[in-house]
Amino acid sequence: MRLVPKTLFVAMLAATTALTAPSAALADAERLVVDLVNEPTTLDPHLQWNPDSYYVYRNIFDNLLTRDDEGQIVPQIATEWEQVSDTETVFTIRDDVLFHDGSPLTAEDVVFSVQRITDPEFGSPQLSQFESIIGAEVLEDGRVKLTTATGYPALFAQLVKLSIVPKAVVEELGREAFNLAPVGSGPYRFDSWQRGVEVALVRNDDYWGDAGAFPAAVFRAVPDASTRVANLTSGASDLVVGMDPDLALQLEAADGVSPLSALTERVAYLSVNRAKPGLEDVRLRRAIAHAIDRELLVEGLLGGFDSPVGQMLTPAHVGWVEGLEGVPYDPDAARALIAEIGEPATRPLGFATSPVFDQRIVQAIQQMLGDVGLTVEIEMTDMATYLQKSQSAPEDAPDMGFGRWSCACQDADGVLYPLLHSSSSWSRVRDDDLDALLESARSEMDPDARQALYAQVHEWVATEVPQVPLYQAAILYGASDNLDWTPTSNESLFLNRMGWSE
Repeated sequence: MRLVPKTLFVAMLAATTALTAPSAALADAERLVVDLVNEPTTLDPHLQWNPDSYYVYRNIFDNLLTRDDEGQIVPQIATEWEQVSDTETVFTIRDDVLFHDGSPLTAEDVVFSVQRITDPEFGSPQLSQFESIIGAEVLEDGRVKLTTATGYPALFAQLVKLSIVPKAVVEELGREAFNLAPVGSGPYRFDSWQRGVEVALVRNDDYWGDAGAFPAAVFRAVPDASTRVANLTSGASDLVVGMDPDLALQLEAADGVSPLSALTERVAYLSVNRAKPGLEDVRLRRAIAHAIDRELLVEGLLGGFDSPVGQMLTPAHVGWVEGLEGVPYDPDAARALIAEIGEPATRPLGFATSPVFDQRIVQAIQQMLGDVGLTVEIEMTDMATYLQKSQSAPEDAPDMGFGRWSCACQDADGVLYPLLHSSSSWSRVRDDDLDALLESARSEMDPDARQALYAQVHEWVATEVPQVPLYQAAILYGASDNLDWTPTSNESLFLNRMGWSE
């Protein structure tokens, strides 16, 4: 595989033949059709951990808090809140919200939702994001008090993801049945789910907030990117997810459709498993980091939409340290370290990935590591298997893996704690000093002191190299020109923030 410098990349794009498809018309004025890469793995908001689920269920459920289009934390089910101490916050709950079955949303449902997602036996993949909450109770005046084990400055950033589910319905249906027929209070109601094909939603005309413009919406699973583009340009869909720069150029050349992009809070990285033979030697991990040219990945393969990073965060996160570059690209230093290590560096290294990721990046990393003398074998699996492997014990997890992490919270705690703390199923790291740093940072209420702690975490990562930060990921969409919508960094497809152009 040959990587293309940016100047040549741009020239290649300019030479691309324009599409001759007719102007895309509305798929159906009465419904919005969205083509995703994959179908949701679950529609239970407390069990999901993938974007395709997130896109859909965020329209079915309300959250305790939310972010506006400018990224600011604003009320949703909670109308206001008071931090009465470092560990106690009291929320006032809306009294005019109905679930889709007609039952009222109450403070008891809020408490139930908190207790459900924080119950270790429930096994939420989001547990590490909420486990600082140790208490939830309804007060005599109908407000809800949340108690954290220590001060937790990221609490509000995490609560923008806390979806409120109806206690009575969940308890009556049970876990599996609720996933198949979820009941929320959001602007759209669940209608049907044809497994492997599509999820259909209908507008909630009794919604307490801003109503959706579309009477119905359909989210389809269309794994092939070219097919997604063809659907959009023909008018069979209105919005597609999962574009790459080449496809974006095709849309630029077509009538009636346009590419849309936004830098997200998602950080792309290479995980390196310190528990595997050879990789326990920090010299080999540093050699891997030295071998990867982030700039070439971004400019040569990703069209310059993304942005290289040298730390396991993006500028969109609280905890980002300006000017910190991480391990520099230095292939000669990589070769020297590999020669110094000798025979232990000759073992082939497995590299876990899934079709959902950009395989050009995976193959480019394989090539870069090969260029400094390492043997890398790509291990392709479906996403479910990839996620299962990624959460296995360190000794059973892959040697390396490509990942793109988003906490949907824009706070360092939502990235660094689950990926690095020994208690997290996502972490391959076992280090008491690092655990102590992460625990101190997640409980430090002084912003400056907290920032200093995260700077130490970043330095630890740059020294020990359990991950190699790569880039702040951009997200590329294709949209009908009839659709009025601006993407945001949190990657949410809020249907009631979209509409048809006039």
